[in-house]
Amino acid sequence: MNMRKLPVEEHIRTKRLYEEVFPDDSREFVDYYYTEKIRDNKIYVIEEDGDIQAMLHLNPYKMYVSGRKQTAHYIVAVATRAAYRKKGYMRELLTGALLDMYQSGETFTFLMPAAQAIYLPYDFRTVYEQKRCFYTVADEGLKDTVIRELQDGECGELADWANKCLTEHYDVFALRSAAYYERLKREYAADGGKLMVYRKDGVITDCRPHVPEQDTGRPLIMIRILDAGRMLMSLNLRSLTAVCFRITDPVIEANNRCVVLTGTEHSGVMLMEGNVENCEGTVDIATLGEIVFGACTAEEACCREGVEMTGRMKAELNKIIPLSHMYINEVV
Repeated sequence: MNMRKLPVEEHIRTKRLYEEVFPDDSREFVDYYYTEKIRDNKIYVIEEDGDIQAMLHLNPYKMYVSGRKQTAHYIVAVATRAAYRKKGYMRELLTGALLDMYQSGETFTFLMPAAQAIYLPYDFRTVYEQKRCFYTVADEGLKDTVIRELQDGECGELADWANKCLTEHYDVFALRSAAYYERLKREYAADGGKLMVYRKDGVITDCRPHVPEQDTGRPLIMIRILDAGRMLMSLNLRSLTAVCFRITDPVIEANNRCVVLTGTEHSGVMLMEGNVENCEGTVDIATLGEIVFGACTAEEACCREGVEMTGRMKAELNKIIPLSHMYINEVV
């Protein structure tokens, strides 16, 4: 068995495995993916018996996180050929990718699970349910609204409008650009869809996909913190906060530390190294992710196995303003 990150020129070698493991994806979509997405993504593989038997893709996104811009990778196309399953290949791929993303200075990663139970052992937790609004014929009746297919020349204008709207309502989202929408147009076109732009008095008011068959499901997004220190320091506080606690992480050793979290509503979070004898509790990396992204409160976290908190620690952690308003609706 040999695990490695492929050079870009070898990315195309994974296409046969993709087609085999994801037969429901149309040929057109797979062709789009292997024309567009593999240009700038990372692909980890396990080779055995002279061929690629398992893979994991990391697709990069520029993210807005509580007023700051950072890169995060979307984990997709995690796949193992049927005859090579139950050998621990997925664990090898995930562990290797998580450690590499940590070394690159990234704070968190995310994925859309085929089943949540698959990723729970790797400290991913569900924090968001996707919400998608589609174009319908009924929209043509909207008062004073002109709707037509997005043109390439409008992508920059649409990106500016979308970033402004998203910044006003969300803590976490993928930043838009002209290139983002040009690629998204091609993504929908691969399955016979298109993007529709809504305007009132010439001003953009909405953008919705028009697809042959609307997906009525509500896909889930799971996240995992990669760098606990960087993640915490990207947060804001409700008021003066000071608490010492221990973080545990079974994969990323550097996250196993005792920290003193301090700050105010003006400074945001500041971190210092703490002393174990001063700790007021312990939080594992998965539960910390739930707290940070608003999936649970400090009180609820205390019900998790391996979590311990004093009453004062719970009160102090509740002063963290969670990143609970998310808009992560990307598919790949």
